[in-house]
Amino acid sequence: MADPARAGRLAQRIKVLIAEALRRAVKDDRVEPVTVTEVRVTNDLQHASVYYTVLGDEATVAAAHEAIQENRGLLRREVGRGLTIRLVPTLEFVPDTVPEAAAHLEDVLRAAKERDAELARAREGAQYAGEADPYRSSDDEQA
Repeated sequence: MADPARAGRLAQRIKVLIAEALRRAVKDDRVEPVTVTEVRVTNDLQHASVYYTVLGDEATVAAAHEAIQENRGLLRREVGRGLTIRLVPTLEFVPDTVPEAAAHLEDVLRAAKERDAELARAREGAQYAGEADPYRSSDDEQA
């Protein structure tokens, strides 16, 4: 069993190798908008999960995913050439959903900020329903 630090170093190396292979070795225009965001390698160095994002609409994302699945063998061969380990890990390509989640979070924060601004505008001309200090006692009036 390898240590987690070695798995982390291997993951970073695989990330660089796959990004270079997508740019140089894969002769498919559908993989141009693909960005490799993260690679996670198991501690036994046998399996690597490659997370990627695709810039574009749904058709572009689907085409890029299909192209990556078609070129998995080529990508694994390129990774094997660039690594100095005995066994090349299997590659699993997973679409990264972090950008979509971040966009959703941005929308939620924007809506909350608009609601806060609306409440601040409503508060500007507001007055107390009763007295300004409802806890005023008769001792305070004499002083």
